[in-house]
Amino acid sequence: MSNAAPPLFAAREPIFPRRVSGFFRRLKWVILILTLGVYYVTPWLRWDRGPNLPDQAVLVDLANRRFHFFWIEIWPHEFYFVAGLLIMAGLGLFLFTSALGRVWCGYACPQTVWSDLFMTVERWIEGDRNARIRLHNAPWSLRKARLRGAKWAVWLLIAVATGGAWVFYFADAPTLARDLVTLQAAPVAYATIAVLTATTFIFGGFMREQICIYMCPWPRIQGAMMDPGTLTVGYRKWRGEPRGKGGVKRQQAAAAIGSGDAVARYGAALDINSAGDRQSRSGDVLGDCIDCNACVAVCPMGIDIREGQQMECITCALCIDACDDVMAKIGRPRGLIDYLALDDEPPTAPQQSAAVAGYADAPAGDVAGAALPSWQPKPLWQHIFRPRTIVYTTAWAAIGVALVVALFIRPEIDMTIAPVRNPTFVTLSDGSIRNAYDIRLRNKHTEARDFRVSLVADSPLELAVEGASNAVVNVPADTSRLQRVYVIAPPQTPAARAQRSDLRLWVEDVTSGERAYGNTIFNGKEGSDERGTD
Repeated sequence: MSNAAPPLFAAREPIFPRRVSGFFRRLKWVILILTLGVYYVTPWLRWDRGPNLPDQAVLVDLANRRFHFFWIEIWPHEFYFVAGLLIMAGLGLFLFTSALGRVWCGYACPQTVWSDLFMTVERWIEGDRNARIRLHNAPWSLRKARLRGAKWAVWLLIAVATGGAWVFYFADAPTLARDLVTLQAAPVAYATIAVLTATTFIFGGFMREQICIYMCPWPRIQGAMMDPGTLTVGYRKWRGEPRGKGGVKRQQAAAAIGSGDAVARYGAALDINSAGDRQSRSGDVLGDCIDCNACVAVCPMGIDIREGQQMECITCALCIDACDDVMAKIGRPRGLIDYLALDDEPPTAPQQSAAVAGYADAPAGDVAGAALPSWQPKPLWQHIFRPRTIVYTTAWAAIGVALVVALFIRPEIDMTIAPVRNPTFVTLSDGSIRNAYDIRLRNKHTEARDFRVSLVADSPLELAVEGASNAVVNVPADTSRLQRVYVIAPPQTPAARAQRSDLRLWVEDVTSGERAYGNTIFNGKEGSDERGTD
């Protein structure tokens, strides 16, 4: 008898989702094409900013420490715009999760999008679910090697395109593409493409659902974002149980539910009483679920939604399309699997069977034969507009409005003033006191501009700009310049004798007349023990 401990980890069982068609599958196609199109095309969009600036519409210019987004240019000191966008993205994720579950994971997450694309290629080359399972279980042969090689080759092309598109966001796309082909690009570009190619190929082709289950933290966090009012994909157990094969007269069901289009999806389950009972061959009343496992076969995570809410579910809703298709074929109302909320379950079970009698452990005899009460699910808007979602929406909108306002009111001239501290002042030969300041001027225009520096103080002070006449400084287009400025207090003036005096330095754009200022202090003889003499 062996005393060996059981293994802690089981080998991954590959998942082979079946192709499905329906509303949510079409929605996923639209989002997939849109997101991939935006990702691959955006670096190639042009935007004319003048002769001195790059003409790429979206560019993260690390060399010049700029972020260009169409007509918007973000400088390093304006990182609060990026921080605000990141906060909005986080709040948006909280908002959509609290309202509709993991819709981000099911439709727009990069891991989901590229895994979906890779599975489409796999289905195109190797066939649908059953064909792929047979190929997976078959021994290696020339045919299997040919199919696997073709699939991996297409995956690799997609992965290379993915990594290549990413580096185009950080340099001029046409120039970088030419350099990559001619092997003249920087080594970091090739390294970045290689890393992203490998991760896309492995994550999208081989790991897939394991990334979502084991590596992504969001499945663990989502529980704090959801509550019983959250609309998410679920199974109406009260309607589907007990499962089993059975039937109902097609004419009776068709007369009750019509074509299925007249009933809104959200309230489709309310037609269950009028659609007639399903009965097994032995005469037992059955639920609507015929246990066909279609919902399991199409799930990219390989779970059974009928077992309740699970961490692995990404709310892609493909099981809804599969179940609706089956319900249409057997003449039952759609909505057995649907977007629903936990607080929208009816108070009693509508099935006339002791096996599913009641929610609250009531004896079967108390509810046997009871019809579905006059129960209605909450209106959709009540699930969307709840205190939690309202708080998230308000915070999200407030940050967005603040960023827009900050974007439009930000000045065209930026300046920072740094007093020179070593020494804090210098005593000149005539007894005057001189302070030095480093002023950084930022010119956000597309052409070089002249800026005139001046000062305002309560005491008479003189201004001198190092290397410039008439206190005028020329700053090249779309760049910054560090300029040394001297402020001198004549002997015996209040500023020369006082420990500190308030001082305001002004900068004026000679071309446009726009002005900006910065406040600082002037250190007099009593301001420091560190003195020099000129």
